[in-house]
Amino acid sequence: MQQALQQGPPAPPAGPQHAPAGSPQQGFSGAPQQAAQQAPQQTQQQTQQQTQQQTQQQTQHQAQQQALQQAPAKPRPGAGGRVGALIASAPKWLPVLLVLEGLLMYILAIKVAPGPLRGVNPADIDGLGLISALPTTAFVAILIMIVSFFVTVAQSTDRKFLLLFQIAAITFALHGAGALVASEPRFPTAYIHAGFVEFIGRTGETAISIDARMGWPGFFALFAFVTKAAGISDMTTILQWTPLLSNLLYLLPFVLILRQVVATTRARWFAALLFVLVQWIGQDYFSPQGFTFALYLAFVAILLRWFGRVEPRTKPVPPKGLRKLLGRLDAMTPGELANTGTFRADKLLMLMMLLALFFAAVASHQITPFMMLGVVTAFLIFKRTTLTWALPFFLGLVVLAWISYLTVGFWSSQIDAIFGGLGNIFANIGGSTGDRIEGSDPAHAMVLQARLGILVVILSLAATGLFRRLRRGVFDRSALILLCVPVLALGLQSYGGEIGLRIYMFALPGSCLLAAYAFFPNLPADSADVREETVPLRKRNVRFNPELTKKLSVVLAACFAVLFAFAFLLARYGNEKFERVTTGEVAAMHYIYEHDKPSAKVLYLVPKVGPEVTPTMPWGERDVELVNFGVQALVHKDPTKVDDAIKMLKEQPRNSYLMVSRGQISYLQLNEGYAEDWGPKFRAALDASPDLKRVFSNDDAALYTRKSFVRGTEIPEPNPYKGRGDPTSPWTPVGIGALGVTWVALFGYEIIRLNGPNRARKTRKRLLFLAVPAFVVALAVIIERFIYIAQNN
Repeated sequence: MQQALQQGPPAPPAGPQHAPAGSPQQGFSGAPQQAAQQAPQQTQQQTQQQTQQQTQQQTQHQAQQQALQQAPAKPRPGAGGRVGALIASAPKWLPVLLVLEGLLMYILAIKVAPGPLRGVNPADIDGLGLISALPTTAFVAILIMIVSFFVTVAQSTDRKFLLLFQIAAITFALHGAGALVASEPRFPTAYIHAGFVEFIGRTGETAISIDARMGWPGFFALFAFVTKAAGISDMTTILQWTPLLSNLLYLLPFVLILRQVVATTRARWFAALLFVLVQWIGQDYFSPQGFTFALYLAFVAILLRWFGRVEPRTKPVPPKGLRKLLGRLDAMTPGELANTGTFRADKLLMLMMLLALFFAAVASHQITPFMMLGVVTAFLIFKRTTLTWALPFFLGLVVLAWISYLTVGFWSSQIDAIFGGLGNIFANIGGSTGDRIEGSDPAHAMVLQARLGILVVILSLAATGLFRRLRRGVFDRSALILLCVPVLALGLQSYGGEIGLRIYMFALPGSCLLAAYAFFPNLPADSADVREETVPLRKRNVRFNPELTKKLSVVLAACFAVLFAFAFLLARYGNEKFERVTTGEVAAMHYIYEHDKPSAKVLYLVPKVGPEVTPTMPWGERDVELVNFGVQALVHKDPTKVDDAIKMLKEQPRNSYLMVSRGQISYLQLNEGYAEDWGPKFRAALDASPDLKRVFSNDDAALYTRKSFVRGTEIPEPNPYKGRGDPTSPWTPVGIGALGVTWVALFGYEIIRLNGPNRARKTRKRLLFLAVPAFVVALAVIIERFIYIAQNN
């Protein structure tokens, strides 16, 4: 029996199974008797099997315990072993430690009280700007954070969240320096934008007669709604931290753009770092252009991610001439990733998002919509989008309609000023670059030259990156488009001498990407290991070991990053002496707001009277419809010559103030060569004048008004701001109807086309037959309005 139990139950027969006697197949007779005889036997067998299994398990457990007792114990690692393991794992924890250390060190270096190697004293700021007052520890902290970034980039794993945090920390150090140092929001123009928000929130109206920027009120209306809904009455915190928050916001769509290019991990993240390091132009303050630049980046990201198009060339390359060169470029490996696996519903949603971004830009800023329109048109020309030509015609008509119908109060009386700069490319360049390097202060002249130096270096690196990619058989059309399209704006208008700054800002995405290729031009290999890269297609030109080249590229990229970071501090904050706003200047402006009923005028200092001179004081924060800042007071290098300023003040009505502020004096000293002691002497001369009296004064600002007035004169009422009673033309109703028909037809055509190029051809053709004549009529009416209204106003 024991041998039978050890061998297990017998195997069932291989043949077909038959029911045993007494089974239900043969009826129920005899079943109880058989069951009674078999039950004790089955119970005994089950008991014996369970006992045997328990015995075997106990035997195995005892054998394992004896083996563990007899095995030699593993030696515990000593101190040397733990140090070695810690060093071996340094690539994991060292970058995190470095960036946290650098960030904490930077905050302490900036915010603690001034002392040896720490703190910032605003009195130390000179012609070089904020960089002259920063402690050495702040520069060391920035260096540590940049080193931590490249330690992470050089590793073989793509640590996305750590790299993004490191770039965000560097962004905080560079773009947040002004907010950390200043007691009040910097950059005087931000205050007038806050004034527009306050006006719209208080009155619920826009008034282009107050300021031309009110013709594009989208940005101001948005923040008026947000602040009113949130119960925010003081925008100081918003103004102070907007530059930092804007640059952090720019990173999100730019990283999405980088995900759509064929490049190594090092190239992508270094491009993102460059985007932070070379954006010194300072257009990220509380302004429509800073807001719409984020919309522009999101617009481009959606175009590449959801509507990107990459098709290999199938036609043969022509044998000679320019067509041969173009054919060879077209046959190269595309520098962008193909858009695959996107559902039609996703595309429809993203198309609606594209239109929403464009509409918001049209309603907020004058230049950004043209940049968006130029990019989508160039993508169509160079076959980098699946969208059709219906979209640029749709978008272009939106821009023209907004200008023609909704900004009449701006252009009706100054057609020559608007269109006079068209085609004056060299004049626009001169007004944006060379004409700005005119400061007499040698240190400040270095700041202006450093800005041009950054521009030259980044463009040179972009050209080098494009060349190195072409040598590897890659043609980056999208990056080249993003670099070149903004340059076309030089033919539009000088934009108050700032068109060069705007072109530089919009060209940054393409230039930073191509500049990164100057160091990391290779293509990523088909492997999860980011250390693997392709080699140049023309192997005969490879002169160095690829592994050595990659290490040298990382070192060179780190050196350029450090150079750009320190140059950024010089270029971005070089105007800090007069762009910084003090508490005393804000207090002087608040005195005017408290005494501006029913109206007031403020005279600001200028070295020469003329248009397009922005006051360097925190103007227009409140009551923009009551306080007039449009009067200039001429001053001279001789601080005792105050007759012209006093004469201009005498010509103004009651409740007019001449403001002398630290920012205005610093501007005259740095850009016009006024003496260091010009400010105190000028204020002393005004104090000595028998025609003036000082009504407000502190260390940073003073307000002067006339000592006496003719008896009976009253403070004038403010100029009434006009509503929407704009002039019109006879054909305006026809134009509005044609606009509606055109937009509906073109939008329907684009939606149907999302299904594919061969879907509903007849319907699309009918829509085109409807859209083309309507478009011609709408465009003709827009032109008619420009001509008719300009001639009759």
